[in-house]
Amino acid sequence: MTEQSTDGQSLLGILDELSELISSARAMPMSASALVNRAEVMDLISSAREVLPQQLAQADKIRQDAENILDNARAQAQELVSDQAIVVEAEKKAQEIIADAEVKAEKLAREADEYCDQKLAEFEIDLNKITTQVAAGRQRLHQRSAGENT
Repeated sequence: MTEQSTDGQSLLGILDELSELISSARAMPMSASALVNRAEVMDLISSAREVLPQQLAQADKIRQDAENILDNARAQAQELVSDQAIVVEAEKKAQEIIADAEVKAEKLAREADEYCDQKLAEFEIDLNKITTQVAAGRQRLHQRSAGENT
């Protein structure tokens, strides 16, 4: 393998090539050893060393991006929970205000009815007095008229 064939490859690709080179190497008879082309192995190792810092930097950047995304998601989730709690509290307060207003409205209506009933009773008393006075006045007029006619 030459350096040109490994340009732009990933570390895993280079390691796969190295593994294939060793796997396909001619075995030494009655031994676990194999004959490999030293230049090809050294080229692959050199390529791996060149690619490794880029791969690690890219992995670190991806990890940092993932952490940033998680941090943002947590912050947004916390904000939504906080907003939801505020909404729930506001709805609870609104219900309390409405219930209090209904109690006050009922009390005011009752008091207004009582006031009107009291004033009507006073008017009724006044009207009865006036009716009594009118009846007495009319009766005197009749008596006067009857006294003049006799």
